[in-house]
Amino acid sequence: MSSEAANAGGAWRLRAAWRGGPLVNRNFRLLSVGQFTSTVGDFCYAIALPWLILSTHGGPVLLGAVLACYGVPRTVLIPVGGILADKIGPRTVMLAADVSRCVLVALLAVLATRSSAPLVMLGPIAALLGAGEGVFLPASFTIMPTILDPDKLQAGNALSSAMIQIGSLAGPVLGGILVTTAGPGPAFAVDAASFALSALALTLIRVPRLPTPSDRPAAPSPAGAPTDSARQQAAPSIWSLLRPSRLLKVIIGVCIAANLTSGGTFEVALPALAHAKFGAAGYGALIACMGAGSVIGTLAAARGSKLRRPAFVACSAFLVEAAATCLVPFLGGLAGAAAAVLVFGICNGFGNIVMITLLQQWAPSQLLGRVMSLVMLASVGSFPASVAVSGILVRHLGPSPFFPVAGIVLAISILGALTQRQFREFGTPAAGESGSSAEAG
Repeated sequence: MSSEAANAGGAWRLRAAWRGGPLVNRNFRLLSVGQFTSTVGDFCYAIALPWLILSTHGGPVLLGAVLACYGVPRTVLIPVGGILADKIGPRTVMLAADVSRCVLVALLAVLATRSSAPLVMLGPIAALLGAGEGVFLPASFTIMPTILDPDKLQAGNALSSAMIQIGSLAGPVLGGILVTTAGPGPAFAVDAASFALSALALTLIRVPRLPTPSDRPAAPSPAGAPTDSARQQAAPSIWSLLRPSRLLKVIIGVCIAANLTSGGTFEVALPALAHAKFGAAGYGALIACMGAGSVIGTLAAARGSKLRRPAFVACSAFLVEAAATCLVPFLGGLAGAAAAVLVFGICNGFGNIVMITLLQQWAPSQLLGRVMSLVMLASVGSFPASVAVSGILVRHLGPSPFFPVAGIVLAISILGALTQRQFREFGTPAAGESGSSAEAG
C-alpha cells in the first residue's frame, strides 16, 4: 500500500471515529476538555505546593503534614461522594466540587504572592481541597453512562482517560516552568483557572436527570449483572448489592491487592531503583514511558468494545503487566527497564478501561455512584499502607527484589479471581441470567 493510500485510510478512519464515536457527543467533548484542563492545573498545584512550603522554611515535616491533611479527607469522603452522585446527580456534585476548589486555590495563589505566606493556613486549605477531590472522584466515574450510549461507553472512557493522561504529562512541564520563572503563585493561579474552566464545561453539559433502569438504552446484560427486574427492585443501599454479590467482592479484593502492590512499586521502589542506577534523568524517562504506555493502552481499549470475553482479556493484560513488573530491574539497564515500564503502562491502561466500563454497565443506575465509590475507596484507601510497607521492605531488601515480589502478588490475585466463574464470564452477553442466579448461591 502506498503512503498516500495509508494516509487517506487513516484520515477516513479518523473521520469515521468522529462521526460515529463518542466525540460526536457535545456533552462528552465538554466533559473531556474540562477534565483535561483540570488535570493540567492539578499538576501545576502538585509542583507549586511543595515549592511554596520548602522555599518558605516549612521543611519536609510540614510538607508531609499538609499532604496528610489533603489525603485523609479525600479518602474519608469518597463514599459520601458516591452517595451524593446517586442522590443529586454526578454533574451537580462535580460542579460544586470544582467551584469550591477554584475559590480555595485562588486563595492559595494570593497567599503565595505575599512575602511571608502564613503557612498555618495551608493545612486547612489542603483539607478542604482533599474533601472536594473525595466527593468529585466517584461522580467523575458515574457521569459517563449518563451522557453516552452503552455501545460508546468503553470508547468514551478510553478517550477521556487518554485526555487526562496527556494532561498529566503536560501539567508538570507547565508547572515547572511557572514555578521556576515566576514562583508558586502563578502556578496556583493556573490551577484555579483550570477549575473555573472545568466548572464552565460542566455548566454547559445538559443531563436532565440520571436515567433510571427502565429508560436507559438497551444493552446486552454482562455476566453476573442483576436482571432488569432485580435492578428495578434494588434497595437504595450499596450493601444490598455487595452482600450477595460474589462478583463485586472479587473485584474489590483484586482492586485492593493490585493497588497494594502498584502503589509501593512505582512510588517507592521505582524511584529508589532509579536513584541507585539511572539518575534523575533516567527516572524522568521511566515516568514518561509509563505515561506513554497508559495512553497507548487506553486508546487500544477504545477499539476493544466488542470483546467476546472482556474480563478474561483484561485479566490477561494484567498478567502481562505482572510479568513486566517482575522484570523491571533485570532487563539490562535503563532501556530494558523503560521497555518493561512501557508494557506495564499499556496493559494497565487497557485493563482498567475494560473493567471500569463493565462495572458501569453492570451496576444499577441508582447505585452506580456508590459502586464506583467502593472501587475508588479500595484503590485510594490502600495507598498509604502500600507505600508505608514498601518503604520498609525496600530499605531492608533493596529495590530490585521488590519488583518480582510485587509482580507475583499481583499475578496470584488475578489468577485467584479467574477461578471464580462469575468473574471469568463478566461481560459475556449470553451469561446474564446464569451469572445473576449464581450470585445468590
